[in-house]
Amino acid sequence: MKPALSKAQQEIMDLIWEHGELSASQLRDLLSERRELARETVRTMVTRMEEKGWLKHRVIGQTNLYSAAEPRTATLGRRLLELLDTLCGGSPEQLMSALLDCRGLTRQEADRIQDLINDAKQTKPASRRGKT
Repeated sequence: MKPALSKAQQEIMDLIWEHGELSASQLRDLLSERRELARETVRTMVTRMEEKGWLKHRVIGQTNLYSAAEPRTATLGRRLLELLDTLCGGSPEQLMSALLDCRGLTRQEADRIQDLINDAKQTKPASRRGKT
């Protein structure tokens, strides 16, 4: 399991997932639209994130281009499983009930979720963490 990200590191991951691949300079430029950051701060953060397994890089010339070590959906899925186990005793029904009680759904969201449930019923049986 990868270590959790700080708020600033999460911002970097969101930008990487959005753009696919960015240099530290490009990241700094995008982040600087929100607040001022030193060049070395961004370089240090991406290096640490790579060490933690969140990012990978390739080199073009003298530039490191950073990309996500895995897609957002894989990361989100693992985090949701942690939440499910920690707060809901492993019960998907309890998680959905809490979400619906707290926030509710628009008609479009409900329809899309129903489509996802129908697709899941047709394509694979319920499993836990990839075990079938």
